Amino acid sequence: GHRRKNWKVRKFVLRDDPAYLHYYDPAGGEEPLGAIHLRGCVVTAVEDMPDTKKHDVDNILFEIITANEIHYYLQAASSTERTEWIKAIQSVARTGK
Repeated sequence: GHRRKNWKVRKFVLRDDPAYLHYYDPAGGEEPLGAIHLRGCVVTAVEDMPDTKKHDVDNILFEIITANEIHYYLQAASSTERTEWIKAIQSVARTGK
C-alpha cells in the first residue's frame, strides 16, 4: 500500500480512460487490490530513501504523488523499466481522463 510497512510484489495495469494505475495480487485474482488516480499527479524518480538498504533499491524507486497529495513509492525491476514507467505515467497524468 501507500504506507510502506514492507515491500510487496504487485502486478500493475496502467489505464488512460479513466487515468488510473490499478494493482493486483500477482498470484491471480480478477479484482484489483486498489488503484491510484493519476489525473494531475506528479511522478518522479527517487534517488535516496530513508530506512532502505541501498543495494536493494539503487536507481529503481519512483514516487507518485496524487492530486490529493497521497504519496506512493514503487520499485521497478530495473532502472530502464523505472524510466519507462515514469514516462508512461506522466503521459497518462497529462492526457488521461
